[in-house]
Amino acid sequence: MLALLGFITIFALLVVILGKKMSALVALIAIPVLTALLAGFGAEIGGFITTGIKAIAPIAGMLLFAILFFGILTDAGMLDPIVNRILKVVGTNPVRITLGTAMLAAIVHLDGSGAVTFLVTVPAMLPLYIKLNMDKRILACIVAMAAGVANALPWGGPTLRASAALHIPISELYLPMVPVQICGMLFVFGCAWMLGRREQRRLGLTSAVAAGAGAGAGVGTGTLTHHVRELNDEEQKLRRPGRFIPNVLLVLVVLGTMISNVLDPVVCFMLGTVLALLLNYPNVAEQRARVDAHAKAALMMASILFAAGAFTGIMKGTGMLAAMAKLVAASIPVGLATHLPFVTGLVSMPLSLLFDPDSFYFGVLPVLAEAGTALGVPAVQMGQAALMGQMTTGFPVSPLTPATFLLVGLVGIDLAEHQRFTIPFLFAASVFMTCVSVLFGLFPL
Repeated sequence: MLALLGFITIFALLVVILGKKMSALVALIAIPVLTALLAGFGAEIGGFITTGIKAIAPIAGMLLFAILFFGILTDAGMLDPIVNRILKVVGTNPVRITLGTAMLAAIVHLDGSGAVTFLVTVPAMLPLYIKLNMDKRILACIVAMAAGVANALPWGGPTLRASAALHIPISELYLPMVPVQICGMLFVFGCAWMLGRREQRRLGLTSAVAAGAGAGAGVGTGTLTHHVRELNDEEQKLRRPGRFIPNVLLVLVVLGTMISNVLDPVVCFMLGTVLALLLNYPNVAEQRARVDAHAKAALMMASILFAAGAFTGIMKGTGMLAAMAKLVAASIPVGLATHLPFVTGLVSMPLSLLFDPDSFYFGVLPVLAEAGTALGVPAVQMGQAALMGQMTTGFPVSPLTPATFLLVGLVGIDLAEHQRFTIPFLFAASVFMTCVSVLFGLFPL
């Protein structure tokens, strides 16, 4: 009975979220409460929710302050010198432009926001692609690959969701993945180089001509040395160019402290946010304005995580999750159990086209992880396998994420042609990282 109600809960969650009948926030709370009542639980439901929220609170706090931290530093212009330097170095050399696109997108995505990455990278690089008559699909593809691989960062949405859903500390989940993510980013740069060389040949540029173009020679009609990113008046007022080095040092200290486990991640970003405000906006009114500017995004994500805490608290407290896991585990041959993480990693990217992050990480992944645990597979391996592609490499082509439509809109291409061109590259990146994970012993083959 509990297993049946559990599957009904998961199915209903998928239907209402994917069908846009309810917001994720409402669905994650309302649906499990209803099925728990049908299962005969009453006053205990409040205790289940409280337990789930307590487990999720540090992760939600980390996300909230991470959004504020990176938002404040972006407002202060920490990325501006990096962006301008990359634009100057790439010149008009197709290979340098594609590599610079990957570098810029990877750096900007340090804040964990796909929308910000696309809004900064595409307008900065698109004039170069247009001027040289380069294929704009390549711009969308490279930005998608770099942002997708970088989206597995500890403060990225998928990693936070996996940590919250499985109740696994961020450090335990993410730190073993660092070498894999580095290899994934090297794969992105390899693809960017290959695509740049392909465009160089298509445009009929020899290596010597391309090198000259990189030094500032004009290509086609007119002369273009390098593109300069324009800032509006509001952005100019917020910039603090004299604090670039202190801001970079602050980021390094915060990330280094978090990765080394000297302090909990939530504490690192909480203190980092305070220091970022004091360093760049010492005026109280300015501090309030910067927090207000990013509060909507921060509170929206934090509220979803708290709702997810209520969902997992009810599913675990009622026993529905355990009952479902036992049923799934019983249907999997014991000899195949060790392959679960590898298989999950291989299919994780295509799953982004079927499940939005909330329905997968809070609905599907816990069942898979519990089933794996019953068969001797650590839950952390299932979480890491999911992060090989589910809304990491998969998010920039998924029609279930608004950022995908922002990307194709900024580049000026159709979603269908973006998906046809980019999905093979993103899927290849996901498979590559899954195989690297096996080589590094993250999970067995």
